[in-house]
Amino acid sequence: MKKGLMILFFLNTVFVFSQTRSAEKFPVFPSCENVDNKELEHCFYSQLQEFVFNNFQVPDNLKQNNYKGAVKLLFEVDTTGTFKIQYVDAIYPELVKESKRVFGMLPKVRPPTFNGNPTYSKYTFRIPIPLQSQNDTIVKDEATIIKENRNKELTEFDSIVYKKFDNPVLTSHLNIPLSHSFYAQFDDEINQVGSNNHTASKPLMYSEVAKYYDFKAENQKLMKNKDGWWGRKLWNEHFFQVQGEGYWITMNPILDVRVGRSTPSNISYTYQNTRGVQVQVGLGDNLVFTSTIYESQGRFADYYNQYIESMPPDGGNPGIIPGIGIAKRFKSDSYDFPSADANLTFTPSKAINLQLGYGRNFIGDGYRSLLMGDGASPYPYFKINTTFWKVKYTNTYIWLKDVRPEVTDERTYSTKFMANHYLSWNVSKRLNVGMFESVVWSNTNDRGFDMNFVNPIIFYRTVEFTSSSRSGNAVLGLTAKYKWNNQINFYGQFILDEFALGEIKEQDNSWQNKYGYQLGVKYFNALNIKNLLLQVEYNHVRPYVYSHSDPLTNYGHNNQSMGHQWGGNSKELIAIVRYHKGRYFADAKLTLGVRGLDFDTAEDNFNYGSNIYKPYEENRPFDKGVVIGQGNKTTIMIADLQAGYLINPATNLKLFGSLIYRSFSPEVDTATVFKQDTTLFTIGLRADIFNWYFDY
Repeated sequence: MKKGLMILFFLNTVFVFSQTRSAEKFPVFPSCENVDNKELEHCFYSQLQEFVFNNFQVPDNLKQNNYKGAVKLLFEVDTTGTFKIQYVDAIYPELVKESKRVFGMLPKVRPPTFNGNPTYSKYTFRIPIPLQSQNDTIVKDEATIIKENRNKELTEFDSIVYKKFDNPVLTSHLNIPLSHSFYAQFDDEINQVGSNNHTASKPLMYSEVAKYYDFKAENQKLMKNKDGWWGRKLWNEHFFQVQGEGYWITMNPILDVRVGRSTPSNISYTYQNTRGVQVQVGLGDNLVFTSTIYESQGRFADYYNQYIESMPPDGGNPGIIPGIGIAKRFKSDSYDFPSADANLTFTPSKAINLQLGYGRNFIGDGYRSLLMGDGASPYPYFKINTTFWKVKYTNTYIWLKDVRPEVTDERTYSTKFMANHYLSWNVSKRLNVGMFESVVWSNTNDRGFDMNFVNPIIFYRTVEFTSSSRSGNAVLGLTAKYKWNNQINFYGQFILDEFALGEIKEQDNSWQNKYGYQLGVKYFNALNIKNLLLQVEYNHVRPYVYSHSDPLTNYGHNNQSMGHQWGGNSKELIAIVRYHKGRYFADAKLTLGVRGLDFDTAEDNFNYGSNIYKPYEENRPFDKGVVIGQGNKTTIMIADLQAGYLINPATNLKLFGSLIYRSFSPEVDTATVFKQDTTLFTIGLRADIFNWYFDY
């Protein structure tokens, strides 16, 4: 009985297997229509082999090298009879590309069937090189299923495609680092009469500027004839650079090493030692990102050290490095100040650009910005750029910190938020106007990032008022630029921190008239000297601008102004000369200014409107007759001369020398504000990828 059941089971298995085999049917080429089922497989592969033989084109370079080998393919024939390649195993990418091309040419066939119904079926195929026709030995894999070979090495790693690096960074959507000296190289090109671009919302992207300024061509002019690896990396190229199909990567060491002498001073010399690394990556045409990490130690001129320590954070650290952030004590008289910045940019279309970053932004065409400058520490932000017609609309959402001891809670710095939008409109081929709006609010009552301000087209001032007039600090602004011709541009800004029409009509200089303005002119290729830029700029900021009734919601971050670096109650005239020829460059800047500083003494502790971290409703000395220079009127003169040599254009690495003379003259000397004349000479080696400001 048991033996009989086994025989029955065996017979049934054989029957089912034979039924299964007979139920499967290969795809049918037209020439195989009348072929017996037993010969259909052979006919299928024969026709496929002949089609490949007649259409496959072996690349010329492989022919010349008498290449012998094979291409293995896994392909599918679907229910419509269409061939679809699943995987190609080949040493050379040219063979992969050609295989896909040929299989894409295959005509539709009668689809494979199972029990008479169309089905999907996978097959393997081998293309020998040199090619073989059906009259030769038909070469095919014995099995239609790829069997696992645990000892076989895949060829994916060796098949990675590399291209000659053609510096795609310079045409990508990557942000151009904020450097006044670097932007001056193409400022004339992007400000030509008739151009429909927008120059005030910075940083600009390489792709925006590349329409007018050929970075690659200009870089090629600077190339030195260096064949050796070290020579190319030092003078011409990124330290590490690779480019393939749809991607590129660069990596560079970052240096800012300088030494100087300041007089008069109690220290023997000034120095800075910054080391870092920068990585830039492009994935496809739409996604790029960059990240830079710095580690620094330094000691500066006396006036700068005093300014650093005039705004100490909570926690025992001595001060804030302008534009960098919190500084730790290094040894007894120096600072340790790490920093980082990053940006991820996604550009899904010509009209939309999205950025998630940690860094700085700038609004304006001048040296300074009253609306949003780049003198504060880096901060996290999300930015939306929308460009169409004659308009560029920029929305920026920012996370800020207040690190003063009086607002620190349980060793945690206070968080506040900023939302702003800037609409740039090319009214004509010469005239551009911009409208700016910003609001700063704190995390009071666990408010967090108020979703009322997320809407990119809402009027922030209205939302801020409806939330409570004291819950946020709203600022309005205007910008303008007029291109007199291709050489002369006029530009300006206006900031309105508070508007009181009645007080303006009174013309009594009320403290409530919190506004500022900027007027400037640029003269490109001045005096018909190529690459010579002359610039004059005047900035006027009334007392109490950038401050608020709640000092937490002032226009600041990390104890630094987000607008003009001097804060309120100041005016200045700046004259700038910039020139470059080849790799040589020279910059000169003269600043003449007036600031109304606080006395901060027992006899006079009034708030005269310079310190943005003091609430404007407390300790005001008067409500009328408020003018710039009130308080401890201080005149400032700063002359700055810098010249150098561009070592590597890929990293903007410069060898430079600078000479700064600063005269600081208050009417009354106090413990923190006193007459001081400083001469600072510095030589150094620096990657110029953000603006250092020493004109305080």
